[in-house]
Amino acid sequence: MQVKALRNGTVIDHIPSDKLFKVVSILQLDKIEHQVTIGYNLNSQLLGKKGIIKVAEHFFEEKEINRIALIAPKAKINIIRDYEVVEKKTIELPEEIRGLVKCVNPKCITNNEPMKQRYSVVSKDQVVLKCHYCEREMSQDEIKLL
Repeated sequence: MQVKALRNGTVIDHIPSDKLFKVVSILQLDKIEHQVTIGYNLNSQLLGKKGIIKVAEHFFEEKEINRIALIAPKAKINIIRDYEVVEKKTIELPEEIRGLVKCVNPKCITNNEPMKQRYSVVSKDQVVLKCHYCEREMSQDEIKLL
């Protein structure tokens, strides 16, 4: 079965298969009105198995890309315009994350006062974040997105 080429839109490629449906969930792709194509457990020389998401007529904002980076930090994004790839980029975590993640420390001030969460990225490869306020480090498995 062949998938129709995108005229305009975004392709998110090289998503680890075990992270694919989490990426689908955090991007709320079930609410997008345009065509969404999801490939699961596709063969990949780099990952063994990978996932891919194609979204027609939609271009993700930086905040959405940062959410993807927390789940699949080595995924790739291709921007398509008039059937041509006009931009390719590897998703990369920024040095600092603000307002996307809930601190796992129940005593952290961000869980008890109305203030924006703020984290420094300790490791981009393993995805480890450190809370600016309580200095608690959390691994990718502990991250709870807001």
